[in-house]
Amino acid sequence: MMNLQVPHIGRLQAGPHNSISDVAGVTVGHCTLDAGAVQTGVTVIAPHGGNLFTHKLPAAATVINGFGKSAGLVQLEELGLLETPIALSNTFAVGTLLTAQILHTLRANPECGRSLPTVNPLVLECNDGYLNDMQALAVQPAHFDAAMQALSAEVAQGAVGAGRGMSSFGLKGGIGTASRIAEVGASGQAYTVGALVLSNFGRLPELILAGDPLGARLAASEAPDTAPEKGSIIIILATDAPLDARQLKRLATRAGAGLARTGSAYGHGSGDIALAFSTARRIEAQAECLHLSLLADHLLDPLFHAAADSVEQAIVHALFAAETVRGRDGNVRVSLRERLACAADLPGKTAL
Repeated sequence: MMNLQVPHIGRLQAGPHNSISDVAGVTVGHCTLDAGAVQTGVTVIAPHGGNLFTHKLPAAATVINGFGKSAGLVQLEELGLLETPIALSNTFAVGTLLTAQILHTLRANPECGRSLPTVNPLVLECNDGYLNDMQALAVQPAHFDAAMQALSAEVAQGAVGAGRGMSSFGLKGGIGTASRIAEVGASGQAYTVGALVLSNFGRLPELILAGDPLGARLAASEAPDTAPEKGSIIIILATDAPLDARQLKRLATRAGAGLARTGSAYGHGSGDIALAFSTARRIEAQAECLHLSLLADHLLDPLFHAAADSVEQAIVHALFAAETVRGRDGNVRVSLRERLACAADLPGKTAL
């Protein structure tokens, strides 16, 4: 009988939930649409429980490969501030979720766009068109509101929310999350790095699980796959370490290390974007002087390792948590667990 236990990535300890919500205050909500050809949804990450428009957080993004249609990254790059929750969905839902984010901000801040500045909504996407009929434009503002109402520290994974129609390595992909604890400096101060991924990338022959080139063995029993990679991944990193936007961009860049370990070469058609934020301090919108206490750059290596490990772990979790889904035109993505259950006789290493 094959061992289907999820492997632990790296040597660092996970947080109590092995989730992005191990960073205190971070919550996640999903709204899942599962109706025949419509296999999609919305996932929202709320960095804290207050008003992000008035109490912003330092943040930064790294575009690992830019084949994507996300919104809000230009101002984020310029100002280094997060002022809305982070919304995830399919490519054709970006405009709808921009509107939903603006409406959400206006309800809490009626002077936004009048006596107060406009808001910079963050919406990130992947193409779930193999399983989901994106042309149906099924995602509506009410689905964003439902995801906001569902915010919780208990984070569901797999084929839920924005992950419902996503594919990874020719298998079922979706939402995955993980965390790692990093001890920093001579005092060994512990900080948490949490990751959440919308996993929709990869070719089966290139899949590596915890260092094991499992995908090559699975693909050996199938017809050769010569199609180029056309998927994407959105990676969200949260930390309670006191970092500024410049340092958070460096942290986000390390997400690429965890992504590469799973077999990604950031293909031409893959939109691979990582965004990192810190909850260590809130920045009041009208503040005139900021007093910052930051970690020194030479102490960041443990956080970089935590970022790489938590991203790799989150991708693994997405694969293991996903269920088999049938969607548009009868297209099917089989779950990794189901595929492994049918592969007990594969040569070489089969237990994970």
